Amino acid sequence: MNKKITFVLVLALAAFLVMGSASAGLFDFLGGGDDTVKIGYLPSDHDAALFVADAQGLYAKKNITTELVQFNNGGDLMTAMASGEVDVGYVGIAPVLSSVEKGVPVKVISAAQTEGSGIIVTEDSGISSAADLKGKSIATPGEASIQYVLLSYYLKQNNLSTDDLNVSAMKVPSMNDALKTKQIDGIITFQPYVSIAENNSGNVVLEDSADILPNHPCCVVVASDDFIKNHENTTKDIIAIHENATKFINDNIENGSSDKVVKLLPKDIVSDENLEADSLESFPFISGINNTFKSDVDAFQKLEVDIGILNSTISQDKLFWEA
Repeated sequence: MNKKITFVLVLALAAFLVMGSASAGLFDFLGGGDDTVKIGYLPSDHDAALFVADAQGLYAKKNITTELVQFNNGGDLMTAMASGEVDVGYVGIAPVLSSVEKGVPVKVISAAQTEGSGIIVTEDSGISSAADLKGKSIATPGEASIQYVLLSYYLKQNNLSTDDLNVSAMKVPSMNDALKTKQIDGIITFQPYVSIAENNSGNVVLEDSADILPNHPCCVVVASDDFIKNHENTTKDIIAIHENATKFINDNIENGSSDKVVKLLPKDIVSDENLEADSLESFPFISGINNTFKSDVDAFQKLEVDIGILNSTISQDKLFWEA
């Protein structure tokens, strides 16, 4: 090949590569690159701090581009984190513990809330005590969920087990319809669906999770080890954003202005604004990681070992990351 032609081709290729690189840089600058933080969540007001932060533009103020990804349950969310599809998650502590035990590289970076679940049964199911659950059909969000753990613990405390019931997994938003149509006798679910179910005629609350296991940890904020390692400052910002959003929620609840929080929540969660306000006021929202929370998680782990869900407890250094 002619040397001049070869030289021109080399120059053209170099120019193409430079332009391609510049275009990619511009694409990233405009927000189209791979720097978007994918945050997984469940359709629950347990994750209210995430929704508030997003609605108030707190992530944007820190120049953090986010994509919120909804999951049916915590097990599905943790599977997505294990495969790298999600960077950060608002999820129950139970699926987190099971995932970490299996070697999924994630860390709890903040608490989100405690309690906030309940067992609801139909009035004509004949269930008025734990003993009456024997042989009945009860739906949970899935075996990986904290609600399944709470049900298992409640049954064991009353000399029963899940083997004595007909336990099935169901999408939480579908549970109330299943109760109405008498497909099942009861459900164990999270807020706001506890309040929604309780408000429907023909249903009664058998037990609130605050009575089953007072002050039990529920949802937490987790991040993948890779995300923390490669985006430590962003991880710190996300923790601070969660803290600020949690404070906004608690301040408004304390001031009798829960409606201000309700208006920031997704429409697929808020079926009734008054019920939603009652739901938000029914359990504590928290943030950060302190010694009390760590102790509560340790106690919850021992409970899971006792009922056969975990094989052994997980050390705090393998479970938590503190900024």
